[in-house]
Amino acid sequence: MAVQTVNGFHDLRADATITGYASLFGVEDQTRDMVMPGAFRASLARRPPSAVRMLFQHNPAQPVGVWEEIREDARGLYVRGRLSEGVAKSDDLRRLLRDGAIDGLSIGFRAVKARRHAKGSRLLTEIDLWEISIVTFPMLTGARVAAAQPVIASAKLEPARKLVAAAGMLRAARHDVLIRPRNH
Repeated sequence: MAVQTVNGFHDLRADATITGYASLFGVEDQTRDMVMPGAFRASLARRPPSAVRMLFQHNPAQPVGVWEEIREDARGLYVRGRLSEGVAKSDDLRRLLRDGAIDGLSIGFRAVKARRHAKGSRLLTEIDLWEISIVTFPMLTGARVAAAQPVIASAKLEPARKLVAAAGMLRAARHDVLIRPRNH
């Protein structure tokens, strides 16, 4: 997929890399599950990122890419992956992600160890991670694609970008947010 510009500033990279958080630690989802720090440790030790499937809407008949990095950090389960070229649904997802029409992430797993919290939540302390899907409506509201590799399409645009930034109207690569320079 060739890099193209949108509004003169950005589009997905040719490799269609996406990053984000598929799970957040200590945050209750809509089913009242709460993943605890370290819950993915054993699963990630047994299964490399490429063996955790990247699906669309948890549908095993719709693989859309490959996870290249999956790791726990202080915030949650960080993921980096690449949408596959030449797959119709992946091509659709590139456009949908670019336009902001879809940006949810959701985990498919089996709970290995869990306990009930006094407030009724299920605390997941060990999870067997099977797949991570790009979804329309994640059960964990904060599980989102953070970036779909929006980039300046050409280094030739850098002088123009600086000029626009100096005017205080640099458009953020992924969102229609105006960023104003700091007054020092």
